[in-house]
Amino acid sequence: MSAVAPIDLPVDQKTKTQLARGEKAAERSTLKKSKDRLTSKGATAAAIVIAILWTTPTLGLLITSFRPPELINTSGWWSIFTNPGFTLGNYDAVLNGSATTVTLGQSFINSIAITLPAALFPLVIASLAAYAFAWIPFKGRNILFIGVFALQVVPIQMALVPLLSLFSRGLSIGDFEVFSGLGAGGNSYGQIWIAHTIFALPLAIFLLHNFISEIPQELIEAARVDGAGHGQTFFRIVLPLAMPAIASFAIFQFLWVWNDLLVALVFADGAVGPITKVLREITGNRGQDWYLLTSGAFIAMIVPLIVFFALQRFFVRGLLAGSTKG
Repeated sequence: MSAVAPIDLPVDQKTKTQLARGEKAAERSTLKKSKDRLTSKGATAAAIVIAILWTTPTLGLLITSFRPPELINTSGWWSIFTNPGFTLGNYDAVLNGSATTVTLGQSFINSIAITLPAALFPLVIASLAAYAFAWIPFKGRNILFIGVFALQVVPIQMALVPLLSLFSRGLSIGDFEVFSGLGAGGNSYGQIWIAHTIFALPLAIFLLHNFISEIPQELIEAARVDGAGHGQTFFRIVLPLAMPAIASFAIFQFLWVWNDLLVALVFADGAVGPITKVLREITGNRGQDWYLLTSGAFIAMIVPLIVFFALQRFFVRGLLAGSTKG
């Protein structure tokens, strides 16, 4: 039985234009039907109300960050139209203040130096582990995966003191020293990198495993038939297909680490303190300079906003991945 090759019929330019218009009209019709099914007037109105309620405090915070301290202490931000007054002194005091261990600019660099590796390390380890749990059969795989999943219910507060003791004293079994420790004081990035990686791994492995395990088995089998090993299968097939899920978790992990204060208080001290620690210190010993938090908060928001809007399309693709078939 011989295969019949399709024949391209001659089509003039006018017909091609009409066909293109028809395809675009059909696409618009499909999108409109999908939009009508997924949206309603009530849902749209509710979304607008929620957006207004959600952004109003942020607007007030922005206006307060530009108001002089005397106006902040005597009137609310909503009185800006009847009692106007603007200044950049709050931002100058935050950026050049000397009441903290490090300046806000130094802590900004520290946050970047902490957040990028702390987001990259768990993603690399979790993606490899998720592939192993999904497509590499080995003894005890299900029990081990259940153990990893169960680690999500352990509060990180319970692990802070033991982990800090491990970093400072090391680990010894009898006379054999397994780990010498990183030293006390928290003046290095290594401790906080390891801490964030450990705390992020259970959830990262669980989420990426659920995505990677849904990849069609035929693709994996076809790669094995062609002689691909696990390394080639992972890097050439699994990794590109799982990129939306990886990018989505990368955004979450980046935001979690950037906004973290608890882990930073325990493991990052001195010259490596992130911006969240400096924001806690700029208010003064008794909170008398609380108004500086408004300008400091907006400086701290710059990088997360850039990351979110730059990777928004990957974030949406990751959320919708697997929600539709065909």
